[in-house]
Amino acid sequence: MAASDNPDPSKLLPDAIHQAVKPGAALLRLQTTQSRQGLLDGAWWPRSRNVTIELPALITALTAHLGPITRVGLDTSTWQDVPTRLVIDGQVVHLDADPVGDDTVLVTRGHNDHFALLVVPPDTTADAAREAMARAVRADNITQATQILIATTPQPEDGAADAAG
Repeated sequence: MAASDNPDPSKLLPDAIHQAVKPGAALLRLQTTQSRQGLLDGAWWPRSRNVTIELPALITALTAHLGPITRVGLDTSTWQDVPTRLVIDGQVVHLDADPVGDDTVLVTRGHNDHFALLVVPPDTTADAAREAMARAVRADNITQATQILIATTPQPEDGAADAAG
């Protein structure tokens, strides 16, 4: 394995951060391989669907690890009051209406380096969010974001469904 195959340790998030997931926390987890062969490059668990509140923390974390972020593509129908741009840490970040679905955001570093992040819904339980994020960042992941969320969402027990019906 060439030295260039190993990611710079200073650019990786510490393993302990993955255990600190609390319900409603905004959390970012990036794939830690440079091959970027997986379908998704990371996962994000925002606290709400208010993009002007949630996105700055994501962009700040990404910038610290990846460098300046210039664009974010997201499904504007699932976020509240999406502006066309935000100034985050003195940097202009353009927001594009992109039909990627409410389960994905596309982040652009520089002019044409794209990262696809799974968006874990804000009301997801901590265990389900942790599982979805872990699946999304696997180097060999070939599962679409929607399918990851379906697979990690707890299903109601049959008794609960019978009581409701």
